[in-house]
Amino acid sequence: MATIEKRGDAQWRAKVRKKGFPTLTKTFAKKAIAERWARDVESSMDKGITIDHREADQTTLTDLLDRYEREVLPTKKSQTSVKFQIKIIKKMIGNHSLSRLNSSIIAKFRDDRSKDVTGETTRKDLLLIRRVIHAAIVDWGIQLPNGNPVISIRLPRPSKARDRRLETGEEKKLLKAAKEYGGNIYNVIVFAIETAMRRGEIMNMKWCDINFDKNTLYIDETKTDSPRTIPLSKVAMEVLRKEVRNIDGFIWNIQPDSITKAFKLICNKVEIENLRFHDLRHEATSRFFEKGFNIMEVSSITGHKDLKMLKRYTHLKAEDLVHRLQ
Repeated sequence: MATIEKRGDAQWRAKVRKKGFPTLTKTFAKKAIAERWARDVESSMDKGITIDHREADQTTLTDLLDRYEREVLPTKKSQTSVKFQIKIIKKMIGNHSLSRLNSSIIAKFRDDRSKDVTGETTRKDLLLIRRVIHAAIVDWGIQLPNGNPVISIRLPRPSKARDRRLETGEEKKLLKAAKEYGGNIYNVIVFAIETAMRRGEIMNMKWCDINFDKNTLYIDETKTDSPRTIPLSKVAMEVLRKEVRNIDGFIWNIQPDSITKAFKLICNKVEIENLRFHDLRHEATSRFFEKGFNIMEVSSITGHKDLKMLKRYTHLKAEDLVHRLQ
């Protein structure tokens, strides 16, 4: 049986009691909304469905994000960027309880966030909120009266995939500046162009992963969690033979962030614009296609699981294909 009580000037408390079910209580700004909620709860109870929103009432989005960061995030590969996302989300809408979190609040977050960052960044934030709430519902048993509100809103469109490749003369300038920069950044850049490996994969390479007899490399830790063995070109093997073996077993004596920083400084020095280290993966993958490898062969080297995603790398240079038309 439901009772509706007035609490203060603009609050109405609905309480639903039924034998065999926990007593549910919730406060609303309008009486009509409180009555509608009570009817929905009674209807669910009549159907034998137990709905207990007390935990959702007592849990804020900040609480949920903190739990996700504490229990789930340590199992993920990319943590630094997600921690930054969590910090932003908590600051903007973290004070809302899960029971009051609805599509209107999420949509306002989307619109406010889009004023400061790109649509792609906003999209990633919304997808993170969706994953966290999904974990709350499925894994932690927290029932939200509005379900997962992110599902009900329109997400910003994904940004156009980058197709930046090295222009004529850029590789020569890049490598010359890298050699002058010092350290092993030169070898890292050459190796990236030869293998299409991701930055993290390159940094995790160990000497024990190299088969010098077969000219292959075993990649254990990958973004897709699927280990693979790739062939190494003569140039890639020459680069490895130049490296000094470290006691810790890792091949490269450089940190991931240091690679990004050094690469940016090198590009600035020789006035190469809009080129990122990850673009070298795109360049290398495109070169594989230009050499005549088919899409399955390239996939086995690069580790792309989604062949549709791999198609975007096939931006072959027109000038390199002219001879095929003769």
